[in-house]
Amino acid sequence: MSERLPELGWMRIFVEVGRLGSFSSAATLLGLTQPAVSYQIRRLEEQFGVSLLRRQHRGVELTAEGERLLEVAAKAVGDIDALARSFRIEAQRPVVRLRTDYAFSALWLIPRMDGFRLLHPETDMQIVATQRLAAGFRDEADVAVVFGTREEFGAIGTLLLPERVVPVCTRGFLDRNGPFSDPEQLAKVRLIHLDAPPPWPWFDWRRYFAEFSVRRDVNAGRGDISFNTYSLVIQAALSEQGVAIGWMGLVDTLLSSRMLLRAGPPLEARDRGYWLVPPRSPNVHSERLSAWLSNEVKRND
Repeated sequence: MSERLPELGWMRIFVEVGRLGSFSSAATLLGLTQPAVSYQIRRLEEQFGVSLLRRQHRGVELTAEGERLLEVAAKAVGDIDALARSFRIEAQRPVVRLRTDYAFSALWLIPRMDGFRLLHPETDMQIVATQRLAAGFRDEADVAVVFGTREEFGAIGTLLLPERVVPVCTRGFLDRNGPFSDPEQLAKVRLIHLDAPPPWPWFDWRRYFAEFSVRRDVNAGRGDISFNTYSLVIQAALSEQGVAIGWMGLVDTLLSSRMLLRAGPPLEARDRGYWLVPPRSPNVHSERLSAWLSNEVKRND
C-alpha cells in the first residue's frame, strides 16, 4: 500500500499560527473562525503523527517538530506568494501589438526594437508578421505598418517610408559580373525576384526596367531565382546569388556596412510605401508606439 501524503491546504494556516503564536490572531488575519483554525492544526498533527504546537494559557508555542515544519512551510508559502505576485504583474503589463509584414519586421524593426524597450520598459511589444493583411486588420492590432498606395491607406494612415529602391548585390558578385553602369547591363545578369501573387503595389524587376525603357532579353540572366519573402531575397543577395531590388529603409544598414553595394540607378514612388496605420480606437500604448516609429524613421532619414 502506498504511503499517504499529507494534504497541503493547511500550509498557510500553520505558517500564520506559527508566526503569530495564536489561533485567534491567525484566524483574524486569514478571515477564518478560531475553531476552523484549531481544527486544521489538529488534523495536521494527526496526519504527521506528532505534536506541532504546545497549547498554553495565552496562545501556542511550536514544538521541535513544529519548528522544523515551519521552516519548510514558510519558505514554500513565501515562494508561492512571490510567484503569484509575478504572475499578477505579468498579467497587468501592457502589451502593444504591431501587425506588419515579414520584410519590415525582420529588416527594419528587429534591429531597432531595443530602442522602444529602453524608452518604454513597462510595455511589452508583440509583433504579428504576415505576408498579406486581412480585412479588419485594424481591429486586431494596436498599430499596423502596411505596404501600399496613398489610394489604399492615405485616408487612415501616415506615409512612414516612401518607396525608394536601388539594385543591390555584394562586392564579390559585382566584381565577377559588373560593372553595371546602366540598366541595360544590369538586365543581362542573374536577378533575384520577390515572388508574390499579383497585383503587387511595388517595384519589381519588370517595372524597374520599364522605367528606363529597357527590354530584357528572355535569354538573359539565366538562373534567375525567386523567393516568396523579401528576407530570403536579401539573404540570397548576401550569398552572392545575384542582384536584388533593395528597398531603402530596409537595406540601409546593409549598405552602410558595405555588406551590399548599390548596383544601379535608384527609383522612387512618393505615393507608395510603408504606411503607419493606427487602430480604430487609439490608446496611450498605441500612440507611444506610433510616435516611436515616426521618430525612428526621421532619425534615420
